[in-house]
Amino acid sequence: MNGGAPAFHATTVACVRHRGRVALAGDGQVSIGQTIVKAGARKVRKVYHDRVLAGFAGAAADAFTLFGKFEAKLEEHRGNLPRAAVELAKDWRMDRVLRRLEALLAVADAESSFIVSGTGDVIEPDDGLIGIGSGGPFALAAAQALVRHTELEAGDIALEAMKIAASLCIYTNDQIVVETL
Repeated sequence: MNGGAPAFHATTVACVRHRGRVALAGDGQVSIGQTIVKAGARKVRKVYHDRVLAGFAGAAADAFTLFGKFEAKLEEHRGNLPRAAVELAKDWRMDRVLRRLEALLAVADAESSFIVSGTGDVIEPDDGLIGIGSGGPFALAAAQALVRHTELEAGDIALEAMKIAASLCIYTNDQIVVETL
């Protein structure tokens, strides 16, 4: 690690939009370097009067800062998720302190799902599926297959996708929290 701070591998989050429902799932593992320091972290939650789901991947302290900023943007824009996501991304990119934060957010409401990053990106996936964090690609691939080839509901797909990611990614565990709208 070249004498610097240890790498934080802190999560896998999956978002599934399917059959009129949306689910956001996150694992509970927080690791510093090759050491698991927490197994039951809660990385997904409902915000803005339980009408918006938000989950983070990245350094925990950074994510909590972003959750606070995101919730403030939702309040400021009266729950308008696309507007709140864009405004957060602008602030995140332009603010000298915020732009040092190492995290990604996955956010969703009844109509939209987005990945929000510190580089100013606000990405709405074409298929309503998101996978972020260390095991994000595994969870995303599993969710894509499950959406196409099962009769499962959004929450069940998110849970199963996370279980698959946990079986493949050493930075993802099977203590999974799923929130649905």
